[in-house]
Amino acid sequence: MVSQSEVDNRRKFILKLAKALMTFGAPSHRIESQLVAASKILDAQAEFVHLPNIVIVTIRNGSTAATRTYFVRAKGRIALSRLNAVHHVYRKVLHDKLSAEAGTDAIRDLLTSPPVYSLWMRCFFSFTCASILCVLSFGGSFFDMWVSGCCAAVLQYLGLNAANKSSMYANVYEISVTIVVAFVARGLSNIPGNYFCYSAISSAGVVVILPGFTVLISALELMSKNMFCGSVRIVYAIIYTLFLGFGLTIGSDLYLVVDHRARNAYYSGPATAPTTYTHGTFQMLNGSDPGVFISGVLGLTGRSYESEHIKKGCFRDPHWTWTRQPFPLWTAFFLVPLYTTSSSLSNLQSIFTWNSRKQLAIMVFFSCCSYAANRAISDILPSRPDIVSATGAFVIGCLGNGYSRLLRGTAFTSMVTGVLFLVPSGIAQGGGLTQTYKNSADQYSSGFSLALRMISVACGVTIGLFVSQVLVYLFGTRKNAAHFAF
Repeated sequence: MVSQSEVDNRRKFILKLAKALMTFGAPSHRIESQLVAASKILDAQAEFVHLPNIVIVTIRNGSTAATRTYFVRAKGRIALSRLNAVHHVYRKVLHDKLSAEAGTDAIRDLLTSPPVYSLWMRCFFSFTCASILCVLSFGGSFFDMWVSGCCAAVLQYLGLNAANKSSMYANVYEISVTIVVAFVARGLSNIPGNYFCYSAISSAGVVVILPGFTVLISALELMSKNMFCGSVRIVYAIIYTLFLGFGLTIGSDLYLVVDHRARNAYYSGPATAPTTYTHGTFQMLNGSDPGVFISGVLGLTGRSYESEHIKKGCFRDPHWTWTRQPFPLWTAFFLVPLYTTSSSLSNLQSIFTWNSRKQLAIMVFFSCCSYAANRAISDILPSRPDIVSATGAFVIGCLGNGYSRLLRGTAFTSMVTGVLFLVPSGIAQGGGLTQTYKNSADQYSSGFSLALRMISVACGVTIGLFVSQVLVYLFGTRKNAAHFAF
């Protein structure tokens, strides 16, 4: 017979667990199932309703038939080391290797402890991620990568420092940063000599705040039949993407207003020149049969030397030096591991213990395998980012779930870095963040197309993750719905 004090300790543990899972960025479609499993095993007689950023917990008292309702609210971002530690505490308490009171104290210590890295270190990690992503996914050059990295570092500093101190600035933080990034990118791209590329700098500079992970989580929730949370998140992500596109547009147009030469070159350049059509009869002056008259419609696309040497939205003259060219393919062999390492550290993966360093190595290995599969399929199907993303997600899903099942590791924390890498890669295959426009209708249609590309990539990743999960857990003992994975 369990004493009432022990029952109260178990209920306190469940409440702290709910807060920790939301604070450290656990997959939201798994939070409710994990809490239900914990309540059932610990006999806490609790029921849960999970909403965005809030969990409603109703606890029944069997002796008096009374109920008490708690509202657990928390907002946070991914913290890989803390999330891994919470999962280990969760396992120990549910397997009676740790008391509920000790588990509550351990989670409380995790919630009150400061971040693993300082503010400046996290800005440096953002600088590294954006710099590598600029040359790896958006076709940037050696010059572009430094500018995009500085933009991402400033963005991270404002998000972690200024936005946290001022609730008023937090509401306009993303739009203000995208305006500055687009203004700087447009100004540098108009320096005579084409030393910088607007598309590469602006796309990589703001990709850190792109809601790709939110779209992925919403797709996973919809797949898990959690219609309310999934619908709310996906609508929020679409509107948020439109805001980011609007901020990029304002920043770009603001520079075009200041610089008349750049405005004239932009609106008269081949990138925005529409196809002109001429009706009539035309005479061939050269070829195998000159002098022949042809009647019909002649379309002039305005192709030029500049438009013929566009690579991923950037003009690259073949006669330029290597510092102004895209990085060759062989550089991905060291850029991809470096990016995944920086991305893991940016998501607060610790490196101060042997177990955390081993976990980091597993994350990097899984991400590299996923990128290799992604790149191989993208060469075969270059215009299908959804299928390409599904392939990469299937590979990392098989590795992560197999690691969890065979070696008792944590599937979600080992997979999240590779999954986050799939979203910007899929967006880059669809043309990047910035597109050419001439009026407001074109600008908003390009924003919608970006949101649709993110949704298609997220759907592909969702399908790949669920198929890999079914394949791994198809044989052997059955796994319940509370396993800690995507």
